[in-house]
Amino acid sequence: MTESNSLKMEKGLMATNFFFKDQTAFYRGKVRDVYTIKNEFVAMIACDRISAFDHVLPRAIPHKGEVLTQLASYFLDATKDIIQNWKMSTPDPNVTFGIKCDAIPIEIVVRGYLCGHALREYKTGERMICGVRMPDGLNENDKFPTPIITPATKNSEGHDEDISLEDIIAKKHASKKIIEQMAETALALYQRGSEMALKQGLILVDTKYEFGIYDKKLVLIDEVHTPDSSRFFYSETYDKLQKEGKPQKQLSKEFVREWLMENGFQGLEGQIVPDMTDEFVNSVTERYTELFEAMTGKKFKGRDYANAQQDIELNINNTLETL
Repeated sequence: MTESNSLKMEKGLMATNFFFKDQTAFYRGKVRDVYTIKNEFVAMIACDRISAFDHVLPRAIPHKGEVLTQLASYFLDATKDIIQNWKMSTPDPNVTFGIKCDAIPIEIVVRGYLCGHALREYKTGERMICGVRMPDGLNENDKFPTPIITPATKNSEGHDEDISLEDIIAKKHASKKIIEQMAETALALYQRGSEMALKQGLILVDTKYEFGIYDKKLVLIDEVHTPDSSRFFYSETYDKLQKEGKPQKQLSKEFVREWLMENGFQGLEGQIVPDMTDEFVNSVTERYTELFEAMTGKKFKGRDYANAQQDIELNINNTLETL
């Protein structure tokens, strides 16, 4: 490895380019590189890319992929009594290995509080979102009377789009029975995540879940309760900050979106992604690791990037030998 490559590796894992035995497909998402094996299994590598407003930002966030992988694994293990999930093992800090499912192209978003996309709609005077009415008189980050479900379509290109549960059924993205099961399961997962978060002094504000079909059964796929898929507040300071009309500290990716908006970028045509300084990149890493430690009670120790690519490839190959 040349010196320039070594220095590049130290800045994070931006992408991988492997070819494994019995590999049948490869897909690069906004954050993950997904290798399909024998059309039966997937090796999902969470890289350190970060996206916002459906754009991948130009710099890697060191150790972000490890936080996503390890937090998702933590919650997948903690919720498998609610629903079967796709995970088989985590052979590397950045890798989840699991069963290949037929993904349902819908995100089930559960919102317990008024913030993010729902808040942006609310501020325009809109009270309906995805067929659900939001009550009048709410302030930013106020709690909804009961959690609401605001699904979105998963598009291969461009922005994900809001959709109601009724329209999902009408457009035959899945059967009525499956959609109802997805909604019921999402609320149960949100309840479990909220309870686990509260024990650690956190509030699970909102989150998204994705599902697939395996052996004719509904299966939870992708990530669960990570900073990329969820928002968290600190429970100890929540009431005080709300009464004072002050912003809540975001343990999520929302503060990245806010930083981009403050710097004139919302993913619209003609807009340019602002320069990401070393200071800002480091602050994002700190937020991600802070959430991991707050949520799990464990100290986070990031990997050495010097041989990360080789280690990841070796760890996946070792797993493939056990199939």
